[in-house]
Amino acid sequence: MTRTVFEKSDVIPLVAEVFRELGYEGASLSKITARTRLSKGSLYYFFPGGKDEMAAEILAHIDQWFIKNIYEPLENNEPLAAIDHMWQEVDTYFKSGQRICLIGAFALDETRDRFAAVIRQYFVRWIEAFSAALVRAGISKETADQISEETIAGIQGGLILSRALHDESFFERSLANLSQRVSAYISKSNSGH
Repeated sequence: MTRTVFEKSDVIPLVAEVFRELGYEGASLSKITARTRLSKGSLYYFFPGGKDEMAAEILAHIDQWFIKNIYEPLENNEPLAAIDHMWQEVDTYFKSGQRICLIGAFALDETRDRFAAVIRQYFVRWIEAFSAALVRAGISKETADQISEETIAGIQGGLILSRALHDESFFERSLANLSQRVSAYISKSNSGH
């Protein structure tokens, strides 16, 4: 039985989960319709450009979520509160490591070339926003850039290993370790002033 939806915003999360599970190349139109229970007509109504448009809309949706919940708080709010908020939001968004990073997954296969600018911008903005918060927390720019790159890489690595090991606690432990490490850098930096 097909599902009835009225808004594109209702369709995007359904299709995104299919891309997360099967990847861009594996998510054929027939598999998308079967797993979402949306008719082909509904999919073409919302995405007349087909699978490329679906993926582009999903990436834009993810980007908007990260702008609102991660990047802007890191860029504008009190830095320590924004960093604490980031750990919580990342854990919630990735469902304690049970939900892969779709943009990270796209970066690992041929899909990267198709959406290269969006994928690059996602990681660049996250690294820059986190680094900016660290600088406002008292860490030098050079060290903040290094910590930021290592932290985002650690989050992505934690997601991969959590899935690979089928260990839900792995991602939580990774985030806790990254958080403690960042807090230690901030404390050390501020104790030297």
